[in-house]
Amino acid sequence: MKYPNKILLEEDEIPTQWYNIAADLSVPMPPPLHPGTREPATGEDFAPLFPKALIEQEMTTERFVDIPGEVLDVYKLWRPTPLFRARRLEKLLDTPAKIFYKYEGVSPAGSHKPNTAVPQVYYNAMEGVKKLTTETGAGQWGSSLAFACAQFGLECEVWQVAASYRAKPYRKTMMEIWGGKVHPSPSKVTEYGRGLLQQDEDHPGSLGIAISEAVSEAVSDDNTRYALGSVLNHVLMHQTIIGEEALLQMAKIGETPDILVGCTGGGSNFGGLAFPFMREKFKGKMYPTVRCVEPSACPTLTKGEYRYDFGDTAGMTPLMKMHTLGHNFIPEPIHAGGLRYHGMAPLVSHIYELGLVEAISIAQKECFAAGVMFAKTEGIVPAPEPTHAIAAAIREALNCKETGEEKTILTALCGHGHLDMSSYEKYLLGEMQDLDLDQNAIQEALEGVPVI
Repeated sequence: MKYPNKILLEEDEIPTQWYNIAADLSVPMPPPLHPGTREPATGEDFAPLFPKALIEQEMTTERFVDIPGEVLDVYKLWRPTPLFRARRLEKLLDTPAKIFYKYEGVSPAGSHKPNTAVPQVYYNAMEGVKKLTTETGAGQWGSSLAFACAQFGLECEVWQVAASYRAKPYRKTMMEIWGGKVHPSPSKVTEYGRGLLQQDEDHPGSLGIAISEAVSEAVSDDNTRYALGSVLNHVLMHQTIIGEEALLQMAKIGETPDILVGCTGGGSNFGGLAFPFMREKFKGKMYPTVRCVEPSACPTLTKGEYRYDFGDTAGMTPLMKMHTLGHNFIPEPIHAGGLRYHGMAPLVSHIYELGLVEAISIAQKECFAAGVMFAKTEGIVPAPEPTHAIAAAIREALNCKETGEEKTILTALCGHGHLDMSSYEKYLLGEMQDLDLDQNAIQEALEGVPVI
């Protein structure tokens, strides 16, 4: 065996800087716009939602940003995370390809989300904020923020998409263990939520709706701010700790990826792994194909339009240039709840428009089949979200079997599925359906997108 199945780093090898890919793009990103004036948003426009330090990170042109020591101290509860070679999966597929995965499920919340939750809470705490509100889909982000708030003594209030709230009750319990307060969204707590429930008392909710509720509560209290688990520049930057570690780990064994695949909903997991490798590609040190993988029921990159849209359903947030299905789009309640957002991160959307990355969509039955195959061979039950990347990696490995190419494939297993058993149960019972997105539904939702 050339090298071990598990490639580790020592604690003192944790990277001490985040990477900002925006500094290396030849074409600047289109700026966010004020929701009222439609003029480029300023730092003051974001002040009711975020602390000054995060606003500066959102707009920075610096290539690297130092990670505060207090954040690194919390990171060390689970970082560095392991990089595995999936030898048993390779053997089952009978492929000459090498498959590597960076496993983020070892974090306290069981996913990659604490990588940004911890610094977001830290910066809010440093500026005297007492409480954070947020939304969550599958519950991984809400769990992560509740955990982080517990580390720095902040209150945490979470609006969880109703379909996921009902399907994944133990995520609510996890948030409550860490002191979080959780509501199904739409909720009776906010005026906006009450209005939606009057129209449909069984409303499945959406991330856009949950964002609207969390934002409305944050702006109503001077001691409260809002935290977002994906999409924004500073969130993706915090997640680059994943890719920076993976670069070091692959260097230890003399490997570079030929293809990098990542599940892509809002974009934080994908950007976290991919951006540091793309930096090395820009330098001419490696040449991986970089591919986003999204659910066919919510395909923002592959079927959405690249235009300015609101980040939330009520239209309270700044307008961002992104691939969107329309802020009024209500995705089907697929089991990969963390991938059910109507828009894609502006950074990911921008690099896709520049032709720097590819994108595909995969239906959920193929993804769950890949997740079961992965669990049987590698022993880890993946969360529904990363099964999309696993399915894409399996496709690529089988293609290598046909062609005889010995490609190196890298992906991020962004979380475990221990709290997603109801989803796997439906798959094993044959009750899961592939949900084809109705193009008419997209066009209807896009009609509400501002013309700018």
